[in-house]
Amino acid sequence: MQLLKKLCAVHAPSGNEKEMTDFLLNYIKKNASSWKKKPIVFTGNEFQESIVLVFGNPTTALFAHIDSIGFTAGYNNELIKIGGPVCENDFILSGKDSKGKIECKLVVKKNEPPLLSAQFKREIERGTTLTFKPLFKESKEYVQSNYLDNRLGVWIALQTAKTLENGIIAFTTYEEHGGGNAQFIGKFIYEKYKVRQALIADITWITKGVQHGKGAAISLRDSLIPRKVFTDKIVALIKKAKIPFQLEVESAGGSDGSSLQRSSLSFDWCFIGAAENNVHSPNEKVHKKDIDSMLRIYQLLMKKL
Repeated sequence: MQLLKKLCAVHAPSGNEKEMTDFLLNYIKKNASSWKKKPIVFTGNEFQESIVLVFGNPTTALFAHIDSIGFTAGYNNELIKIGGPVCENDFILSGKDSKGKIECKLVVKKNEPPLLSAQFKREIERGTTLTFKPLFKESKEYVQSNYLDNRLGVWIALQTAKTLENGIIAFTTYEEHGGGNAQFIGKFIYEKYKVRQALIADITWITKGVQHGKGAAISLRDSLIPRKVFTDKIVALIKKAKIPFQLEVESAGGSDGSSLQRSSLSFDWCFIGAAENNVHSPNEKVHKKDIDSMLRIYQLLMKKL
């Protein structure tokens, strides 16, 4: 869990993912030689802050977004949401501007809509991004931290990379605020490698139908509906492997899969992820059994699909 702890501490809200991109590229450079197969790495300005890893002869791509929710400093220390963070008084936020490091308290005035501001000793430079201060806790059964959504998905992708022989891992951006750049990445891998199957490694919510400790959730639908032929195939493979899982059926929510479905490309996609409570707060919480289930499912499907 030390790698997950480090991932959760990286400052990378939507639109400002460079620190996470640099972290991942450094990790890949140091560790790829010990993986079963060394990938081709696509990155650089034309990919913005995204990274695409290509292993062997791919047929399926794993998508994991690297950005998080957060806040942008506006005028006079007013704050504007990045994505949909939970906002409560005294949440600790951190970041930095040209004048130095910032650690401040979130102040919520109960207007309609609520007015958000940072309690800090000086004016924070406009456009500075702030995120929840890292606070990682681990018990026998649970992991609790800011930004398990989606640093846990990134962790799953890196663990899957260790043994992957044929497949693509795509680290995407902007998912939490405006739909992400998955359409562009999808177009790239569709045209260059003819890959049209996508698994979305992301984190979902605890609900009346999805509980802690019962396995990762296979989403049969959220605000959009993946192709049933594809989700049926996935469920059959997981059942045969006897990996614990839960089926999720919701009317709301979205992911990189939503971006792929809205594109002009004929992608089959499925969202598969562990569920958390305290969503989009500094204290997101996931059961370790669900993390284990999620990893086993991705290792299986990236091999079998």
